Amino acid sequence: MTDNTRTGFPELKPASVAGPTFLAACGLAAAFGAASCCALPALLGSLGLGSAWLGALAFLAGPYRLVLLAAAAVCLISGGGLLLWRRRVAVTCAPGAARTRSVATGLITAVFCVGTALTALGLVFG
Repeated sequence: MTDNTRTGFPELKPASVAGPTFLAACGLAAAFGAASCCALPALLGSLGLGSAWLGALAFLAGPYRLVLLAAAAVCLISGGGLLLWRRRVAVTCAPGAARTRSVATGLITAVFCVGTALTALGLVFG
């Protein structure tokens, strides 16, 4: 007896968003720490918002600024690559399916954009 219901192709599982989400969160946290000493107070001050609360964070994160910038860059680059790979796999695996963009993918992309902007500000103003 043979099982004729299987066609020999592996089942396609939906790609997980856990990897890009984790890397986006780590990159955003590292970028926030790196930009807290100079860039964020200047940005918030130009918007008319108080930035005195960043003093304690800047005191703690200041000595590790370069390490935080490097960690932010590594997390954001690898997370962005993983997100692009996930999109490419979703498009190539389902050629007849409608292309949809999930809410999670949009939020992760927004976090990557904010993290990249904070990393650039931390690099320029630091």
